[in-house]
Amino acid sequence: MHDTTAMLIELGAVILGLGILGRLAGRVGFSPIPLYLLAGLAFGHGGILPLQASEEFIATGAEIGVILLLLLLGLEYSASELVTNLKTQYPSGAVDFVLNAVPGAAAALILGWGPVAAVALAGVTWISSSGVIAKVLGDLARLGNRETPVVLGVLVIEDLAMAVYLPILTALLAGVSLAGGTITLLISLGTVGAVLYLALRHGRLISKAVSSDNAEMLLLVVLGLTLLVAGIAQELQVSAAVGAFLVGIALSGEVAEGASNLLTPLRDLFAAVFFVFFGLSTDPADIPPVLVPALILAVVTALTKIITGWYAARRAGIGTRGRWRAGGTLVARGEFSIVIAGLAVGVEPRVGPLATAYVLILVIIGPLAARWTEPLARRLTRRPANPAPAAAPEAERADAVHTAT
Repeated sequence: MHDTTAMLIELGAVILGLGILGRLAGRVGFSPIPLYLLAGLAFGHGGILPLQASEEFIATGAEIGVILLLLLLGLEYSASELVTNLKTQYPSGAVDFVLNAVPGAAAALILGWGPVAAVALAGVTWISSSGVIAKVLGDLARLGNRETPVVLGVLVIEDLAMAVYLPILTALLAGVSLAGGTITLLISLGTVGAVLYLALRHGRLISKAVSSDNAEMLLLVVLGLTLLVAGIAQELQVSAAVGAFLVGIALSGEVAEGASNLLTPLRDLFAAVFFVFFGLSTDPADIPPVLVPALILAVVTALTKIITGWYAARRAGIGTRGRWRAGGTLVARGEFSIVIAGLAVGVEPRVGPLATAYVLILVIIGPLAARWTEPLARRLTRRPANPAPAAAPEAERADAVHTAT
């Protein structure tokens, strides 16, 4: 009874505190994500007042938060749109990998951590945070922007690439044979392929089976299906977040719209818990020794992500302002980077603190970059905010019109 009472008190205090921080951030037009992270640091291991009774519940809530973030991201797009994005954005995915994975691998080798740690740190610096970016896009009301499908295309390629990368990394860390690693990889790819096939070929049947006029039944079925698929995907060496995203892709039409309306408040609650948990699991004392290399790596890979987004948006015919917005939006790192670092600490313990400091820096800078990269670039290049239509390229005029509306 005492443990339950303590847990309820801690959870109530945490959720109330998040609400206050969220309102404060809204008042100043700022994303609440950095405030959630700093709150987690203050009340985590080594913080001012560590939480203990509710830690396990918050950890589970954080997992659900990532799953719901990716589910609602998937509900925004159909399976055909996903395939189209993958076909058009794969060169951008290749550029993304080269520009952002190489600095992490190089840093590990320079620090003398060896090739396995280099593969791990390459993943940490490569993968943007789909969860953070999904939240930022919603906070900034950019889900309807012309550059947003480009951003999501890059994120989808990254998330699907995790189905290949994570089994390879796990095999390297465990020192398993080539045959064992190959089997794990084939299982992972087969799972993603099967879910994509079902979404493309039988998405309407799935939506029809899930559909219900009763809001309660729709909520229970969609949430239960998502958690079930995410758990099975995790068991089959595919990220739970990827599984949740594919469930969202499989649902379409009125079902997707209804589920999105019902799940949005739930997503916001558990997403906030995820960011708090990230801070809770970090000991502030581990950060100062690795702060300088983490800061250098963060600056370098923030710039390379901006270049990636700019390039991807340019290929899609987006105007200059949208290109800078796309680049700034991709800066944040988060859940996947922490998962990768958690796997690697058994082989190279120093990867953990460096990755934590690195992600903390970029998860705070990320929302700021999403908001300010485009205005700052415009000011530095001294371009007028609204160029005359006759002097602007067609893509630029369309981008300006969309932004104005």
